[in-house]
Amino acid sequence: MLQISKLISQGKGLAPVLLKRAATLELDWDVRQKSRFDSTDSLGRQFGVFLPRGTLVRGGDVLIAEDGSMIRVIAAPQPVLRITACAAHGSPFDLTRAAYHLGNRHVPIELQPDHLKIEPDHVLADMLRAMHLTVQEVEEAFEPEGGAYSSSGHSHGHSHADGHNQAPPAAATPPAAHVHGPDCNHGHGHAHAHAAIQPVAIQIHPRKPHSQ
Repeated sequence: MLQISKLISQGKGLAPVLLKRAATLELDWDVRQKSRFDSTDSLGRQFGVFLPRGTLVRGGDVLIAEDGSMIRVIAAPQPVLRITACAAHGSPFDLTRAAYHLGNRHVPIELQPDHLKIEPDHVLADMLRAMHLTVQEVEEAFEPEGGAYSSSGHSHGHSHADGHNQAPPAAATPPAAHVHGPDCNHGHGHAHAHAAIQPVAIQIHPRKPHSQ
């Protein structure tokens, strides 16, 4: 039995021709949420998977066997409840309310722009129908949302450039106070003239004595 202990998320970095030639493995969610399991690929090879605990295997992931061979994972169709807003009486906001109530019950949910998916549960189905949502039993691949801090959760695959964690711009440095000096060439004009003080000569005449 081959052993597998490596996973390449969505086959990133692998040439498309290699992915096309790789053996495949169809697994439902019950198996893909486990980090250790045994299975058989499309070539009939049996192998044991030993991934780091907490790893979720997603459809499109590639498993690397100990002999270097690759196995492309396919999310197998399985029974699920497909939840949509009522076209006649509801609105897309109803899906937000449904996701909130299901999340409070710690139910694995696949989130899509126009629908939700959960595993079959008649109690939850009745609750959702009472909220005027449309619930259908279908067979489709199930890819529930991973935890917000899970390394195996759905990732954006791009970097945000909107400055969520950027330091605030430095405040502009105020201009230094201007000091007028001898080289200042502003050409200030004074609106008044300074009058020169002229010296005044004072003559003192001696008094003549009065005659008797």
